[in-house]
Amino acid sequence: MKDFLELVMARQSDRAYDNTREVEPEKLERILEAARLAPSACNAQPWKFVVITDKELSVKIGKATASLGMNKFAKDAPVHILVIEESANITSLLGSKVKNKHFPLIDLGIATAHISLAAESEGLGSCILGWFDEKEIKQLTGIPSSKRLLLDITIGYPAKDKRKKIRKPKEKVISYNKY
Repeated sequence: MKDFLELVMARQSDRAYDNTREVEPEKLERILEAARLAPSACNAQPWKFVVITDKELSVKIGKATASLGMNKFAKDAPVHILVIEESANITSLLGSKVKNKHFPLIDLGIATAHISLAAESEGLGSCILGWFDEKEIKQLTGIPSSKRLLLDITIGYPAKDKRKKIRKPKEKVISYNKY
């Protein structure tokens, strides 16, 4: 198991997958458990994860993410985890109104981070996609039209080596005790 900071440094958005290797069900279950256990405002857990493992459906989902030159690789991902916003509990919803922050979106971001880091810890790659044909994917998967499909997370064995991680310098993004 990797040290947490090593895990964070290693995690990247993988945009090429080895389509000769399937994701083992036990690895996928551990990734999904990490998502299920993610913290959420008022323990609302405002999420549902639709896991696509069927090869033909995975290709169709991948194609529904590709347009204008974006996400061409997604059709080769063996697994797609679709992240759907569900209703939050009353406490979270009231807090969202009072503080003018939509806590469910924050919660889904945390769960998504858990998924991508858990995938990395299992030796798998991931890429978080927000660019897709929501209506098409809903039709393919039976997600009700009233629900918001927010993200598609591709999962698979990376087909390319790790890249050097480029981030802004600490001084630009961190300060202590004042802005």
